[in-house]
Amino acid sequence: MAETKYIFVTGGVVSSLGKGIISSSIGKLLQARGYNITIQKFDPYINIDPGTLNPYEHGECYVTVDGMETDLDLGHYERFTGIQTTRANSLTTGRIYKAVIDKERRGDYLGKTIQVIPHITDEIKRRVKLLGKQKDIDFVITEIGGTVGDIESTPFLEAIRQLKWEMGSKALCVHLTYVPYLKAAQELKTKPTQHSVKELQSIGIQPDILVLRTEKHLSDNIRRKVAAFCNVDFDCVVQSEDLPSIYDVPVNMQTQGLDSAILRKMGEEIGETPQLGPWRTFLDKQKKAKEIVKIGLVGKYDLQDAYKSIRESLSQAATYNDHKVVLTFINSERLTKKNVAEMIDGQDGIMICPGFGQRGIEGKIIAAQYTREHDIPTFGICLGMQMMVIEFARNVLGYTDANSREMDETTKHNVIDIMEEQKNITNMGGTMRLGAYECVLKRGSKAFNIYGKDTIQERHRHRYEFNNTYIAEMENNGMKCVGTNPESDLVEIVEIPALKWYIGTQFHPEYQSTVLNPHPLFLDFIKTAIEYKK
Repeated sequence: MAETKYIFVTGGVVSSLGKGIISSSIGKLLQARGYNITIQKFDPYINIDPGTLNPYEHGECYVTVDGMETDLDLGHYERFTGIQTTRANSLTTGRIYKAVIDKERRGDYLGKTIQVIPHITDEIKRRVKLLGKQKDIDFVITEIGGTVGDIESTPFLEAIRQLKWEMGSKALCVHLTYVPYLKAAQELKTKPTQHSVKELQSIGIQPDILVLRTEKHLSDNIRRKVAAFCNVDFDCVVQSEDLPSIYDVPVNMQTQGLDSAILRKMGEEIGETPQLGPWRTFLDKQKKAKEIVKIGLVGKYDLQDAYKSIRESLSQAATYNDHKVVLTFINSERLTKKNVAEMIDGQDGIMICPGFGQRGIEGKIIAAQYTREHDIPTFGICLGMQMMVIEFARNVLGYTDANSREMDETTKHNVIDIMEEQKNITNMGGTMRLGAYECVLKRGSKAFNIYGKDTIQERHRHRYEFNNTYIAEMENNGMKCVGTNPESDLVEIVEIPALKWYIGTQFHPEYQSTVLNPHPLFLDFIKTAIEYKK
């Protein structure tokens, strides 16, 4: 395949239909056929990136290796396909406009009037093609956030219209819509899909493939009706029913011939259908797992998307340990010394979740103390790890006022502090320690035994650090600093070797856990939780 081809994934009727899962599934199926793929996400909001957004607004913020704060869909892309995304894979309206305005300020446009068409749309088109210019990329899959008809996504759709016109069969549009079931009438309704496609056609885009999200199975008659009304081939109308797991979606799409339809439409040879061996093995393990392991998530965001990557990493690790994970959200704002035993009771392991800011931190500290004193397997990530350190300083070292400089500017025992180079930062967005950093592990430590190697690379997203002046005191009292960054000597991992499993990481291991390569820390944590349960 000589030239890069482009697949655009759009959504209609309502948002949250799973465009990210469909984009990831298409990527997975094309990979299985031997193609090199990459996936990018265009988000129509004006924020430069989701880094400053509240998780209630937008779910978790995912971080790429090169330190870009992105939409959580990039996590799906990486978990499904094993590719590594970068800042080029995530764009917002804010970044597009900023790039154009910066060029205008420099005088790059030679005094021209800057307009949405052609200047904004040209910048969008340039960013779409940029990924295709990387060596050996056969397919670039571009997911457009939001819903057709949103005022914000209009420039993106206009850019797609132009690209489809310019590229002919090298560009294809997959449109995801919703087919609601009306209980009172006991009927599935295709009218919203018809309207959504008309909306797309009015912009000048004819979708090539329709994926219909549905809670009930659609008959061939319904699919024929949709095909006829929407000018789409019958075999290009695919249904995406609710399934037990998101990881069932690629297999379901393959069974219905979605990848074959894409290749046929784009003039590629279809060849034999790939077996998806390791993927099916994973699904098989997932379905056979009957025993459960219970993990409590101690955090402040009662929203499943807020800790999406952590949830998926725990779920994958449980599958590989032949268990199903049952996750219980434990609101750290409601945790007190009086109710901690009751709230944590019955859990086989505790995850102290990441986060920012003051709210809910005392609850995390109480949880860390309870699990440390009762030797319950405990995994703290980022702020979670920092709370484990503060708890240890308060209750073992006896510094009752120990805290993080983030929470208390005046604390005398700032066991978590801000680095010199971070002190004068006034902009919130994109100014933390972000992306992949090296970490050297101490031989003989639990972390070293879990990873099985000296040097690892993990992704970060934080501004405050372990204060190294406390290392000796912590270590003499049983909390070991077993992973450090070789350049800055910053502490990356703490553990208490005397306990079954009590590990805190300053980095976010959940960003590197994928379906076919689950993260060793999560695997070992779940394995220990299962042993603890027994």
